[in-house]
Amino acid sequence: MRRILFYNFFILALLVTIALPASSRQVDSKLPWSVRMTESEMIRYPESWQLDFQPKLKWDYCHGLELGAMLDVYDMYGDKKIRDYAIAYADTMVHDDGTITAYKLTDYSLDRINSGKILFRIYEQTKNPKYKKALDLLYSQFAGQPRNADGGFWHKKIYPHQMWLDGLYMGAPFYAEYAFRNNLPQDYADVINQFVTCARHTYDPKNGLYRHAADVSRTERWADPVTGQSKHSWGRAMGWYAMALVDALEFIPKHEAGRDSLLAILDNIAVQVKKLQDPKTGGWYQVLDKSGEKGNYLESSCSAMFVYSLFKAVRLGYIDKSYLDVALKGYKGFLDNFIEVDGNGLVTITKACAVAGLGGKVYRSGDYEYYINETIRNNDPKAVGPFIMASLEYERLQK
Repeated sequence: MRRILFYNFFILALLVTIALPASSRQVDSKLPWSVRMTESEMIRYPESWQLDFQPKLKWDYCHGLELGAMLDVYDMYGDKKIRDYAIAYADTMVHDDGTITAYKLTDYSLDRINSGKILFRIYEQTKNPKYKKALDLLYSQFAGQPRNADGGFWHKKIYPHQMWLDGLYMGAPFYAEYAFRNNLPQDYADVINQFVTCARHTYDPKNGLYRHAADVSRTERWADPVTGQSKHSWGRAMGWYAMALVDALEFIPKHEAGRDSLLAILDNIAVQVKKLQDPKTGGWYQVLDKSGEKGNYLESSCSAMFVYSLFKAVRLGYIDKSYLDVALKGYKGFLDNFIEVDGNGLVTITKACAVAGLGGKVYRSGDYEYYINETIRNNDPKAVGPFIMASLEYERLQK
């Protein structure tokens, strides 16, 4: 009996000892914010497929967003464990024949494209042919992606005739980078057309903003019967659009016809973002066209996205240098208003909208009450990834 008790005590002590390192791991407060955020996420989610609160394997845009940001951290600071963390997800999800767990091409969802962006660098570094096959598979989706008569992609097959600002980030940067890396200059015109077409369908001339989405068929209940537009300008949707522009422009040659149209759209976004920046906190509201109104709140994901986009656009000469002040104010405000650090140094981002969409089985009306009452949570990857990227841009300025 005594031996059994001793054995049980020994096993319990061993389990506690094994568990302690993960639960008590600390993040050094002297590290740059981009690294601190990355290490915090790696502690919270020991396996990279667990990111975005996932209990099972999933191929979706959030993994690509965060792991792409982490690979950027690796590129700047060279910590191999960060690179290995990102590669582990790709290795888990991509099979030898290039097929991808939980990816179905015929769903024709632009959301499934974004995670493919990490495979460009992973293939470049590992030379494993399965990643090239997976890249080719994802690229092939564009050939069958349903379109409107003007060439604009449907956001998903299940959302006919709808263009969402979100979808531009999900698909266009991958499309542009694939064309660049594979010498397919004929694709640039299609990438440019996606941005221009979406802008035409979603632009609100009354305030210069872009609505979350548009139903070109004007049949959805959330769509305006005349314009097809959704009711509001959602902060994160415009954040996706801004990031899509600054990321895709890197791969579109300067001489390409229509590229100036993208710069004009980006410049307009910068104008509106500057105008709507909260003067006290430097952040931006969940519903941009209702900034400051009752029930609205300063939201972390769109704030990080705007800061990143402004920093990068200034650095690459896409917009006037004066917008650097807006980005710096936004970044400082983000640290002051959305960042919390616990006793072990783990970094938490607060006040992120978990999700917002339009239509669907549980119908989302897209009215003001809908947006301000969606779930708010901490450490949402849609805030974490852009914050890491914004931090890297800020850290470049300090060198």
